[in-house]
Amino acid sequence: MSDEKKIIIDEDWKSQVEAEREAERKEQEPKAASSQQPPVPLPPPSLTFLAGTLYLQGMVSLGLLPSPTSDKPEMHLEQAKHAIDTLEMLQQKTEGNRTPEETKEMDAMLHELRLAYVGRGKNVRPGDNGRALYAPE
Repeated sequence: MSDEKKIIIDEDWKSQVEAEREAERKEQEPKAASSQQPPVPLPPPSLTFLAGTLYLQGMVSLGLLPSPTSDKPEMHLEQAKHAIDTLEMLQQKTEGNRTPEETKEMDAMLHELRLAYVGRGKNVRPGDNGRALYAPE
């Protein structure tokens, strides 16, 4: 007897691997299709939508709405001031080109943000640099 080992070669291993891959692909297709939700329809671009975006940014920065990153209200007065200034600049640049409804909405947004900014500014101690965690009363 010889000490040689007999090597058995499975000739169809490639086809078996390919069949397994194909089965895995078929399993993944329904999962991929179900994970893709239909896109949320976006509102049409408008001056009111743009102003509303800046308004919400200001409200979050003033701690009146929870921060999207921490899900807690946080006060950042410098960011709030920037949002208010940007909204005011937009109001000035669009003067004479807005509808009466757009003008009324922008005036209301700016008024609310300015009042909230002044109210929040009174609660910040020197040295906080406008950054404080706001705890609602």
